Amino acid sequence: MSGYLGRMAEQGFEEVTLVHDAETGLKAAIAIHSTARGPALGGTRMWPYLNEEAAVDDVMCLARGMSYKSAAAELPLGGGKGVIIGDPCRDKSEALFRAYGRFVERMNGRFITAADMGTEEYDLDCVRMETEHVIGGSALGSPSPFTAFGTWKGIKACAEEVFGSSSLEGLTIAVQGIGSVGHALCVHLASEGARIIAADLDEEKTKKAEELWNARVVSPEEIVKQKCDIFSPCGGGGVINSESVDLLNCRIVAGAANNVLKEDKYGSALKERGILYAPDYIINAGGIIFVEYSRQGNKNRAEIKEIISRIEVRLKEIFRRSRDQNLLPQKVADLFAEEKLREKLNYSQSG
Repeated sequence: MSGYLGRMAEQGFEEVTLVHDAETGLKAAIAIHSTARGPALGGTRMWPYLNEEAAVDDVMCLARGMSYKSAAAELPLGGGKGVIIGDPCRDKSEALFRAYGRFVERMNGRFITAADMGTEEYDLDCVRMETEHVIGGSALGSPSPFTAFGTWKGIKACAEEVFGSSSLEGLTIAVQGIGSVGHALCVHLASEGARIIAADLDEEKTKKAEELWNARVVSPEEIVKQKCDIFSPCGGGGVINSESVDLLNCRIVAGAANNVLKEDKYGSALKERGILYAPDYIINAGGIIFVEYSRQGNKNRAEIKEIISRIEVRLKEIFRRSRDQNLLPQKVADLFAEEKLREKLNYSQSG
């Protein structure tokens, strides 16, 4: 584990915990990147990782992204994430999620979890049987529509930057992943008259997209190659990588997925090809904004949506600074988030 300890030190991690419960077969990992601004809030993902190393790599990458996401959204939260190794279509059980909840409880509120890819509201209901440090569940509802709403607003900012208008009417948008977020995003896109290209591993989801929005369906392998105005990844991370970056045939990459760039260097590659990139943790922050304001007791969803709408303004400012300072958009976003992290940390130290 010396490699991971070195990475933790280099990237400022506070804690990475490996979890195993023999009775239920639970294998999981929880990473807390920062609690400088508040408790580390982040969803728990369930995925059939190839091995434990892949799971730990993912949870660390996601947790760090959550710190930056919360800071950039100016929320009183740190960043953390959980992953459960398993097939969400086959391996779920009440006992497994309750076991996971007991491990979350042991963290004494330093980590607060929510839904993520592969976990749903009922799963959170099971986690809540063992800990109060969980947001969401059947009573609250899914944050996915709010993630999609913010992503839609962010896409409009991108369109204005590249095409001179925030209107999406007549634009072709390739949506990779028609899950709960991707589906909700397509509702917004279609309402503006955008043309949708859809891809998902689940054929039932793409069939529904075809029926509802007259979407043109392509395979998951072909979606990155499609000629379109905007490519919108809404599934797993690492979508922009050595294999895909030269295949893109779009002007904008803007979607709800986390960690869209496999490595930071691909942001430079996008710029060289004249493709605008919307930093993922800026554009997809709608879900965590909804979760945090709900945690604070705000049940006014219209008011929460108004706050989420600021994503559009925030992205416009990032693009302006990117032009003025000749920096990549993700670098501008990182500098802004790091500034917010330092502000809170300095305040807590002086207090």
